[in-house]
Amino acid sequence: MTNASIGRRALLREGTAALTRAGVENAASEARFLLCDVEGIGAGDIVLAPEAGVANAQRYRDWIARRASGEPASRITGFRNFRGLDFAVGPSTLDPRLDSEVLVETVLDIVPGDRPVRLVDVGTGTGCLILSVLAERPQAMGVGIDLSADAAGLAWQNARRLGLAGRFLAVAGNWISSCPRSAFDCVISNPPYIRRDLIAELDATVRDHDPHLALDGGPDGLDCYRALLPQALAVLKPGGWLAVEIGYDQGPSVQAMMRTAGFERTRVICDLADMDRVIVGRKKDLD
Repeated sequence: MTNASIGRRALLREGTAALTRAGVENAASEARFLLCDVEGIGAGDIVLAPEAGVANAQRYRDWIARRASGEPASRITGFRNFRGLDFAVGPSTLDPRLDSEVLVETVLDIVPGDRPVRLVDVGTGTGCLILSVLAERPQAMGVGIDLSADAAGLAWQNARRLGLAGRFLAVAGNWISSCPRSAFDCVISNPPYIRRDLIAELDATVRDHDPHLALDGGPDGLDCYRALLPQALAVLKPGGWLAVEIGYDQGPSVQAMMRTAGFERTRVICDLADMDRVIVGRKKDLD
């Protein structure tokens, strides 16, 4: 069957059936998403013109085969929507996930919208965290730091595409040790926090496609926090905030580490599943 001889609805049924056989959750919506992306159409176009010919049927079938094999849709299309913004993803970055929206919402609660503020995102990846904040805080400026030069470059590309490059700087580097002291109002991070021995047990969409550099938190999953906390304290202004994502069972440990490091007003924020997801802490004001 040639590309032009199969309609949108028929090809969507074919893709949905293939993903269903492969055990992919939400097979119909995933198949529809891939069809819309490969054809550059909206979901409504399928309803309005179900028999319209598909120009890229073979490419769609290739994408369906990749998704059926366990490859995430974002790795196939090259983009992930996060808080209504499309972010390019790559081999050097985590795939942005819904859980991380809790961190963005927490930072938006901290960062005022009526005055200029400076933020730094440690391990920025795609830049989805800090760029989402900048999109909703037009007076804010931010720096995204990543150990991977490829990730930092991708974050910069995302900032340019979203019209945020004028208020964002992407830097390849190791944590934030080179940042000026007392320069930032808020430090954000979704650092590697998976226990090393648990990485092999992660879902294949994460284990086989997300970079291990962004997953591996060391033997107990807390190595990144040990490195980050004193550096964050140094670069924050008095009264500035640190907001970090954590694993569901790391709340007590990370909160204790933050208090020991000198942060005050620490608190744990849960996600929609009522699991510990974010911890914030404040640097003390000058006496």
